[in-house]
Amino acid sequence: MEETLKQTNANIIKVVLFGPESTGKTTLSRNLAHHYNTVWVREYAREYLQDKWNNERKTCENSDLIPIAIGQMKLENELAKKADRVLICDTDLLETKVYSEEFYGGYVHPDLEEAAKTNQYDLYLLTYIDTPWDADDLRDRPEQRLEMFNAFENALKKYNRPYILLKGDKKTRLDKAVKAIDKILASKPNLQTFSGL
Repeated sequence: MEETLKQTNANIIKVVLFGPESTGKTTLSRNLAHHYNTVWVREYAREYLQDKWNNERKTCENSDLIPIAIGQMKLENELAKKADRVLICDTDLLETKVYSEEFYGGYVHPDLEEAAKTNQYDLYLLTYIDTPWDADDLRDRPEQRLEMFNAFENALKKYNRPYILLKGDKKTRLDKAVKAIDKILASKPNLQTFSGL
């Protein structure tokens, strides 16, 4: 596996927002980071693909997935050093792997496959599709939201990842996520704190 796709070791809890497009992951990432006074890792793919769309009027291609994965891990590894006990990740490489499988006929680059299986997180927050579809330049397949949701949940089950399902309004989701994260925090009292925020 490429070194650039590996996680760096950090004594923190890593939480991933996971699920289809337009299901509130970014909003919840920001809210959780604010709640825990920590940092959150934005979804690198959005910036990368928006630039591609603005400059070339092209959407995501299979050849974009490794650069996206490398950019995502670079962001995560940099911000892990600045996290105060908890790092909130708006996505991870397992999500990139699911998109690769769903959009490119089941194909996943071997390096992405290995990294998606190897990198570890303490909790996945699987966001359900009971939020309004918010169209933009990059989002597609609004009619296949349930199919995509099932693909994400199946990946979590296949790789035996710890997860909870989040449904309902923003407050309901935030409260359920905080309760689950607090439980993990209580079981790990000696986590890295960061005083530079």
